[in-house]
Amino acid sequence: MLRSPFHLVEMSPWPLCASFGAFFLTLGAVSWFHMNFKYLMILGLILITMTMFQWWRDVVRESTFQGYHTLAVSSGLRWGMILFIASEVCFFFAFFWAFFHSSLVPSIELVSWPPVGIKVIDPFSVPLLNTAVLLSSGVSVTWCHHSLMEGKLKESLQSLLLTVLLGLYFSGLQASEYYEASFSISDGIYGTTFYMATGFHGLHVLIGTTFLFITFLRLYKNHLSKGHHFGFEAAAWYWHFVDVVWLFLFLSIYWWGS
Repeated sequence: MLRSPFHLVEMSPWPLCASFGAFFLTLGAVSWFHMNFKYLMILGLILITMTMFQWWRDVVRESTFQGYHTLAVSSGLRWGMILFIASEVCFFFAFFWAFFHSSLVPSIELVSWPPVGIKVIDPFSVPLLNTAVLLSSGVSVTWCHHSLMEGKLKESLQSLLLTVLLGLYFSGLQASEYYEASFSISDGIYGTTFYMATGFHGLHVLIGTTFLFITFLRLYKNHLSKGHHFGFEAAAWYWHFVDVVWLFLFLSIYWWGS
């Protein structure tokens, strides 16, 4: 009997738990917005968080200790990550479409762009600093990748930790920018498109930072080697995608749009 090169996943409760968590999270968010009832959303967050930790724990066990991530499985995971990033490109494309549709052909109510009364954020203040921070993090995560492929564990840990710290610094700067902004998401089409695009990018930065931090812990525990480290590669691809999206955001929304 030939052994299949593919990983046949065993029965797991986590997909069902994730489905219930997503359902309660969505329903709870609507209840919170309209009825100020937040407990259903908190339940959804607890379920999603619990499922994340348990499911990722099982994936780490399968890849590191049980040897289920063969070359064929790794190839499938790579294609899955590529398709996921492609779907994320389409996701952000919708926000850019909305922004350029409203700015290039503003409606008769807007007259001009940015709309009258909107005091835009200076692109050469915090946004420019954030650009430097993200570009630096892209350099450090590439440094980590090369160090990992050369078997230099200490350099890999240092550069990956630096990347995580730069990601946290970016999030802190964006939070201060939002706090000091003179307009909100409810201030017309400009506020809506600005906060939807930059806010979802900020969420992706937080997700990417978490992804890299988990990879840092796995690297510290010697789960990754120079010949078997797709977990890190997936995190690095995602981080580079976040960097590229920010460059488009800075050039279009912050600089051109101002």
